[in-house]
Amino acid sequence: MDNSRNMAMPNTSLLLFVLQMCTLAWQAWALVDLRMEDTVEVYMDESAEIPCLYNFTEQPMMVMIQWFVEREGHRVRISFSDLTMQKVDEDTSYSDRISVQSNSDGETLTIQDVKLSDEREFFCQVSGLSAGSAEGKTLLKVFDPPEPPVIEGVLSGVSVSGESPAKVASCETREGFPKPNITWYRDHIPIHPTSGLANMVTLLTKESSGLYTVQSELHYKVTKEDKDAHFSCEVSYFVPGAVRTSESKGINITVHYPTTSVEIWKESPEGLVKEGDTVELRCQGDGNPPAPIIFNREQSDVELDSSQGVLVLKEVSRADSGVYECHSLGLDAVNHDEVLDTLQLTVNYLDPAVVVPKDSEVMLKGESLTATCNALSSLETSTVWFKDGVEVGRGHIMQLQDATFDTAGQYDCEVTVPSLPGLLTSGFVHIIVQGVPQMKDAEREIELTEKVGGWVNLSCEVRGYPRPVITWSITGSQSQSWREVVKGEMEDQVYSVVMLKVTTDTVAVCNSTNDFGIETKTYSIRSIPFPQTPTARKTSVDNSGVIIVVIIVSILLLAILGSVFYFLYKKGKLPCGRSGKQDIINAYSTKEKTNKDDIVVEMKAKKIEESVLLKGVNGEQKPPNDQNSTLSS
Repeated sequence: MDNSRNMAMPNTSLLLFVLQMCTLAWQAWALVDLRMEDTVEVYMDESAEIPCLYNFTEQPMMVMIQWFVEREGHRVRISFSDLTMQKVDEDTSYSDRISVQSNSDGETLTIQDVKLSDEREFFCQVSGLSAGSAEGKTLLKVFDPPEPPVIEGVLSGVSVSGESPAKVASCETREGFPKPNITWYRDHIPIHPTSGLANMVTLLTKESSGLYTVQSELHYKVTKEDKDAHFSCEVSYFVPGAVRTSESKGINITVHYPTTSVEIWKESPEGLVKEGDTVELRCQGDGNPPAPIIFNREQSDVELDSSQGVLVLKEVSRADSGVYECHSLGLDAVNHDEVLDTLQLTVNYLDPAVVVPKDSEVMLKGESLTATCNALSSLETSTVWFKDGVEVGRGHIMQLQDATFDTAGQYDCEVTVPSLPGLLTSGFVHIIVQGVPQMKDAEREIELTEKVGGWVNLSCEVRGYPRPVITWSITGSQSQSWREVVKGEMEDQVYSVVMLKVTTDTVAVCNSTNDFGIETKTYSIRSIPFPQTPTARKTSVDNSGVIIVVIIVSILLLAILGSVFYFLYKKGKLPCGRSGKQDIINAYSTKEKTNKDDIVVEMKAKKIEESVLLKGVNGEQKPPNDQNSTLSS
């Protein structure tokens, strides 16, 4: 017992000593006012500054400042300074990354290239010896923003028929510090975990670098309305002094749902349909994926040939008019018998025009006629009448009153459908007007004057049906002095042009006749004779003198020839007897007689020619110039 008591005494003394020393130390610490920030926040790879400010109540003889960090439960000094020196401790993880800047009221520790491992408490210990000592600490927090989130939807789509929430999308954000958080949104409205409707599965991964990667899957019970919704995810993360967010792009989820209704419509052509058009009908259901579609006509079970919900009807006719149905054949269709739609297709038509009277109609001059043009159509029609390309009337009925030859011709009617361009038909009627020939010119008696020997053109143009025949009767001029130079005819018209050489006063009559009568046109032509001049007479005298000279020369030649023959006969130089002599005498007599007859005939011919040249065709004398010209030719 005594030994135990003896051993307890030293322990008690030691305890009292320690208490005394602690009291003295506390009193020493209490002499220093030390100020440090609780936390300093900084981005990774940047620089961090940790200030250590102090104030002594008594002026110290010397001040020592030491910086420490904790490692594996032990403190490790990283820097020391006093009035004489400033030193960064070697062989620490901060030896080449820190620096200390002193000032009048403390020091600032600067850490370069901050790393995630630098997130810890930094201790600053200040000692002024007898003036007192103190210690403070600052927690350094390091931040590194994560990468923007990446969202992906389920490619295969999600069916509404599932009983529990199914995975619809995933979201990932990589390499952030501290750990980021992911929130899901539907049309920018947050999705909260709800039993049986939505839940999120999150996977947190710490990389070898110390950064965090977060993956989140959204499990959601979709409905048909979600086919148009946009889902997105948002990442929230800490930065120095704040919290920031980054939102992904919105995605549309492929939702599978049954067909509840179908719709049929006419894709082409736009507007009304006419015969000959190609019609395209389309049908589409509201299910996803789209269910197969079939077409048929109302009250018919025959399936029409279609492809991918498209029915093409080529060159339709009115027989294609009717009600068309389309049905969905999807296995997931709700109540298949009711999933159908119908369309009334009307094919408009315009039959060929019917004209009455048909083809052609014969009228008498002065008569009236009513012509009609109609075409059966499914729509209201409009009719226009044309003649020679000029509009002459509107409406289905055309009235022709008091017919003339101008009324004759072809009348075309054109029937259209104003509400449907492209529908057009036409017909015609040919009108023939019969009657007595009718001269084109109103004048029936025409008087002309022309000099003798001049030419005039006389024309005659007549209308009538049956086609008239034109004949000319000319009195006064010679029959050889006129001829027809132009002659032509058309359907109800004929025309004739004659050239007439005026030799005397002449009357030319154009007679046009047909089965209904005769019509005439008379030309009265007064001839103007040429005046006589002395030049013509002189020319006649001169020509007569020339003829007389020719006769005298011929007689002299014959006399010389006879003398020669007589001389030869007297000399006996001619080898002939009496008979031969008689032959010569007979020959001479015959020759002389012949020459005399020839002279008489030539004189008569010359006189007759002179007489003809001196007179005109009408028996009057021509001017002297004309006489000279005729004679010289």
